[in-house]
Amino acid sequence: VTFDGYTYDLVPIGYQCWFAENLRTQHYANGDVIQGELGDAEWGSTTEGAVTVYGEGSSFVMQGSADELMNLTDYGRLYNWHAVDDPRGLCPSGWHVPTDNEFMMLEMELGMNESEVNDMGWRGTDQGTQMKSSPEDGPSWNGTNTSGFSALAGGYRLGGDEIFAGSFWDQGSSTTFWTSSPIGVDGWRRDL
Repeated sequence: VTFDGYTYDLVPIGYQCWFAENLRTQHYANGDVIQGELGDAEWGSTTEGAVTVYGEGSSFVMQGSADELMNLTDYGRLYNWHAVDDPRGLCPSGWHVPTDNEFMMLEMELGMNESEVNDMGWRGTDQGTQMKSSPEDGPSWNGTNTSGFSALAGGYRLGGDEIFAGSFWDQGSSTTFWTSSPIGVDGWRRDL
């Protein structure tokens, strides 16, 4: 799928088809620009959609690389909940950010049982390992990538009114995926 000048690899898993890499767009599906290059305080306080690259600007980087160009190449972009929830759409035509139920279907396809999939917190057996890139992939992570999902440890950027709002965390050791399912003022997310 080509969107906003970039061609994405796809992977079928069960009856679903997923992007096999993170989104890189700076535009909504209708072509409007997603605001970017926000400082830490701006990122933490905005109620509008926003996009960033890990380590952007002078933001605090707790773990991982502050090299923006390398991070964009390797990991794609990071989005806040407001960008995911925006009615203009974050994905190309015919695609969407998965719902929490669609993410749970993915986990069950990889072997998680139906009773466990509804639990909160860390759960499952090796589903995360099946989704994480393997040592043979570039960049590598400590997974097997037997699913072809190719998740990378791209980290995340804190939002809201937390003390470290706007700072970047955990590149190289974790990643966070938004779902399009709201919970309170935020959305459900999945972490590996």
